[in-house]
Amino acid sequence: MQQTGSHTFSPLMHGEAVSLTDVLTAREQRAMRQQALLTRFHQPVLSLTLVTPGPVKDSIGYRHVMAEALREGDQLLWRRGWKVLSREVHWLDTGPEALWAVEQEAQTVKAAVVELEDGHPLGRLWDFDVIASSGEPLSREASGAPARKCLICQQPSRLCGRSRQHSLPELTTQIEKMMRSWLARD
Repeated sequence: MQQTGSHTFSPLMHGEAVSLTDVLTAREQRAMRQQALLTRFHQPVLSLTLVTPGPVKDSIGYRHVMAEALREGDQLLWRRGWKVLSREVHWLDTGPEALWAVEQEAQTVKAAVVELEDGHPLGRLWDFDVIASSGEPLSREASGAPARKCLICQQPSRLCGRSRQHSLPELTTQIEKMMRSWLARD
């Protein structure tokens, strides 16, 4: 990291800022891709995005985090012997996304990905959603899992997010710390 004026420059977190409109458009397009997979396969869809607070959604650090999430997601599906009917990965300015159509009961998939999110050092930065073949997204709470914890204070993340308990620099510093710790593990 290098200092530039009053700002600290981190190549891991450096990227182009995207607008809220871009993010909302990407969310709509992802929902359409999810729906297309549901319609085509009539099986649950596993949808992966990253936790990327702030206007920068694509950086070298986020790409490393996504690569590890993809590797872990693919290994999970392979280890469980679940048939993958479709797999898509999209590297977008609004953040990387992946979709799998999986021939398996949705609750079983949700339980497995919650375990993955909770058990991996980078898992808190992953957002694995499971959409049942009916089109209903499955929540962590509905599957009996605890709510996601805040990146900083370990309170439920929804509470901190709604109240803006932590500043954007605090959040991105914590994310970068997690990235650096992971990359330095060897």
